[in-house]
Amino acid sequence: MKTIKLLALFLSLALLSWNCTSKEEKEAEKAKEEPKNAIEALQKIGEEAEKMSKEGPKETVDPKLLKALLPEDADGLKRKEASSEKSAAMGFGISTAKASYRDDTGQDIDVNISDVAGMGVALMGMAAWSMATIDKETETGYEKTTEYKGHKAFEKYNTESKNGEISVIVANRYIVQVSGRSVGIDKIKSVLDDIDLDKLADTK
Repeated sequence: MKTIKLLALFLSLALLSWNCTSKEEKEAEKAKEEPKNAIEALQKIGEEAEKMSKEGPKETVDPKLLKALLPEDADGLKRKEASSEKSAAMGFGISTAKASYRDDTGQDIDVNISDVAGMGVALMGMAAWSMATIDKETETGYEKTTEYKGHKAFEKYNTESKNGEISVIVANRYIVQVSGRSVGIDKIKSVLDDIDLDKLADTK
């Protein structure tokens, strides 16, 4: 009983200490955890893949639940088609839902929501950028890792072709991607805003 009380006291003190940690210290700690180069990024991907393989495959959600989160329109562009599917092999699975939006002027947007909890290694491959920090800018565009509503995200855009995309990882299992052609980056972001990421995070 005495041991349990001491353990509870220790956990309480640890929690209090964590809550008192300054924002600057947390940011510094976060920076330390991020890979500093491609080699470190690959090593981290390997470590995460090994961890996920030990945990074993997880059941993915009903793809119809993902489909229900697809926007009815894309910032004025009508939805032309929408689909959902679930596939599995050797005990590992993936659920996806996607929709296409376009108009007669050539504006085109695709939305894809995937649950890769059933095959964690796929998350590492489909969103390898989540293991690194990217900040690249050219005369015709940019690509960078960033945060979107508290979620790790990747954004890229070409100002000449007006093609771009934003990908977001939610709850360490969902990948939300909005890609557009012949549209402005603001339009792509507007469509992403229409997806309820909090509801997605709670989907099981």
